[in-house]
Amino acid sequence: MSDAEQPTALTQAVSAQLKTLLEQDPSPKVLNQAYRLLAKWRAQLIENTLVRNQGPHIAGGPFAGMHYPLPATEGGRVPRLMGSYETSLIPVIETIIKRGYGQIIDIGCAEGYYAVGLARRLDQAKILARDACPKAQKACRELAMLNGVAERVHIGGAWCHEDFTICAKADTMVICDIEGAEAALLDPAKAPGLRSADILVEVHECFSPGLCQEIAARFTSSHRITKLERQLNSEALPNWMDKLSDLDRLTALWEWRSGPTPWLWMERLNACA
Repeated sequence: MSDAEQPTALTQAVSAQLKTLLEQDPSPKVLNQAYRLLAKWRAQLIENTLVRNQGPHIAGGPFAGMHYPLPATEGGRVPRLMGSYETSLIPVIETIIKRGYGQIIDIGCAEGYYAVGLARRLDQAKILARDACPKAQKACRELAMLNGVAERVHIGGAWCHEDFTICAKADTMVICDIEGAEAALLDPAKAPGLRSADILVEVHECFSPGLCQEIAARFTSSHRITKLERQLNSEALPNWMDKLSDLDRLTALWEWRSGPTPWLWMERLNACA
């Protein structure tokens, strides 16, 4: 990654977008948009260098060794490739693997980081990967094929309350990351099947303050609930990044979030006993 290189098509495109942004009336909002734009541009340069150095596979974390040549459909790819993605979840992911659930439901699967990663670690589990976006479904299907788990990763579209009835038929863990729609979907009054599953949900407090407390209250009688805040793991940075600036090293760890997105890990009380 050299700043002396000739401008690429990406750099030219970002420069044009930046110029358009800065032609607006000056404001903190405009500068914040410019800042995020430049950070994403820099993250792409770091990603390109990372792939050249280690290849398109995940270097560490719970899914180390997973072939990951596709762009992330949501958020930054660099933390995924380094194995530092959603660091606070790593102990939970290892618990999920240790428990050996027979059925994993991944709602909002995106390109399949968790769906395919868990399929590789849980070779007896059935993985139901769901995403309303056709582009994400296609990417997840490709990632599953590239990692040899396509037969066990069943990909589909939107998920509704009635679909949770299958949770009572097998030992089930639900992962939910649906950009705020968890407020409506994760309601055991409308989806009683949720009481038969352990649930790991990303709560988009940045969109709806107080949503963590609201969702937790729905499951207090049936689940033990642990709130997991954001963390950064600088130990995941490869040695060659020691030569980078502190800002580049922080950019490598950045997951492109615009605000708080804590997770709730909700374990069935009857299973915890």
